[in-house]
Amino acid sequence: MANSKVIDGRFYGTGKRKRAVARVFLSPGSGQFTVNGREFADFFPRDVLRMIIQQPFDIVEKRDQFDVMIKVHGGGMAAQAEAVRHGISRALTVVDGEYRSPLKRAGFLTRDAREKERKKPGQPGARKKFQYSKR
Repeated sequence: MANSKVIDGRFYGTGKRKRAVARVFLSPGSGQFTVNGREFADFFPRDVLRMIIQQPFDIVEKRDQFDVMIKVHGGGMAAQAEAVRHGISRALTVVDGEYRSPLKRAGFLTRDAREKERKKPGQPGARKKFQYSKR
């Protein structure tokens, strides 16, 4: 895969969702997460977001077997969490090619391409038109 490789003995994957971009580095370890130099629970305070991020490890049954270092920017909290999940899934396919099939089945390797549509000139928004008055 073009966006996934091994760098300095760590497995790398890039994940994207909306405007969020996550760079994920996996290395064998005890399951320690750091996000932008901060503690995992501090950066993602909601349990749902932490659960979304852990899903790829649960599918391949490798929870707490990798230390994860994440750099993420752009987007909101939910988009960042999904970008991290995408990056972790891509990095896991570099760890072992056997993980690709279950991760693909779960839909974690597919990039969700939906983005906000741009505002058009002569309109108040992307699709909305100014009010029309016949007389």
